[in-house]
Amino acid sequence: MKKICAALTAAMLISSAAMAAQTTEEPSEVNADTIEYDMNTGIVTAEGNVLLKHGITRATGLHALFNVNTKEAHLIGNVIVVRDDMRITCYKLTSNGQGYMSADGNVIATQTVAPDEKYPDGDTRTFTSERIDYFPDDRKHVIIPTGGVITSAVEGTFTADQMEGWIDDEHYIGSGNAHLVSTSRNMEAGGDNVDYDGKDAGKAVLSGNAWAFQNNNTIRGNRLTVYLADDGNLKADAAPKVEMPQMPTVEEDVDKKSEPAQVEKDETVIIEPEKKSDE
Repeated sequence: MKKICAALTAAMLISSAAMAAQTTEEPSEVNADTIEYDMNTGIVTAEGNVLLKHGITRATGLHALFNVNTKEAHLIGNVIVVRDDMRITCYKLTSNGQGYMSADGNVIATQTVAPDEKYPDGDTRTFTSERIDYFPDDRKHVIIPTGGVITSAVEGTFTADQMEGWIDDEHYIGSGNAHLVSTSRNMEAGGDNVDYDGKDAGKAVLSGNAWAFQNNNTIRGNRLTVYLADDGNLKADAAPKVEMPQMPTVEEDVDKKSEPAQVEKDETVIIEPEKKSDE
């Protein structure tokens, strides 16, 4: 084990790491108050004011282990990770060096969205939980197994006991006490499960004790599809129509008895803002 003083800077370490790591073209850099580097295993142990850089990822923390061969990293204490437009703060973070990160302990992930046609003033999205698994190379795929809160400065909030989403697609799925609030539309909706697609379809599919509320109007059902109309109105489709089973004729089966099934209407409901009386 070879101990390297931080005063020598990370240059010597980077040079050694470059010779040991032939699996990637992205350069790596480690800085800290104290650094130990095992050239046999490729493991870097860093203590105090750790700064770790790899490609487009920058991470800081109090303690770190970094494998210069596999790019696997473990950071503990006041961790801050920045990659592309995402910033993550947490107590502990693990990365496998292959496009996967797992953040634990008071996790806050913040994405800054630049202004575009849909968001003229941009947007800020925040993901909070005790744990978040993040796959940045897979459309910014996030898994929130212990539940949490997803907040958009423009769209509102989404909570559930378990959550999953693809940030680039604005597609989020919540199961267990799922609750969606759209501040811009003065609308709330929820159910056992919510599948929210805000980028292309602009809708939320609610299932299991589903409900949707706008102003003083409420709709309920086992399954609702809520369309997030640009005009601010809440438009919901009821569950699909159930086909009536064919009744047997007397000639086919005299003794056979059959009761008609309950039919759920196939209808569309538009809830508009409550109109005030002239009085």
